[in-house]
Amino acid sequence: MRRRVAGCTLCSLCEGRTNAVPGSGSAGSRIMLVGEAPGRSEDARGEPFVGAAGRILTEALELAGARRDSVYITNVVKCRPPGNRVPTDGEREKCMPYLEAEIRLVGPSMICVMGNTALGSVLGLEGITRHRGKVVRKGGRDYFVTVHPAAAIYNRDLLPVLRADVEKLVRLAEGGPA
Repeated sequence: MRRRVAGCTLCSLCEGRTNAVPGSGSAGSRIMLVGEAPGRSEDARGEPFVGAAGRILTEALELAGARRDSVYITNVVKCRPPGNRVPTDGEREKCMPYLEAEIRLVGPSMICVMGNTALGSVLGLEGITRHRGKVVRKGGRDYFVTVHPAAAIYNRDLLPVLRADVEKLVRLAEGGPA
């Protein structure tokens, strides 16, 4: 999978990337976290969620009692869009088979979609505030919805929301009560 993503040329995002960014973490994890697309730090290192948003996510996981290396972290789109713009529908569509393959390979019990782009791409839903904190069942899988960690950088009021959601996510993935 990593080789396929690294060599991908299905859309024009490959032309401006430093590195494609496949998912990383524990294969067989109960939790898969899905964001939008790599940012500058992720493009430079070829790893998902290693910049400021990644630090916020790692902290939220630790506060919830989960280690980062115990989960699988990925993005809908595997290459950084220019200027960190939102990936186009076509770019998301081209990358979706990679995400679908990651889901099959990891086999998580709970997939957490983080932010509007992941919500729309994975579940076909709109309105993160309407759906966040909830579990959505689709295609025989459970999806948990929360805000993107980057949103907490720009709106510090979202940090406790993200932390509470990640705590609930971890509890649900371990078979605990909602």
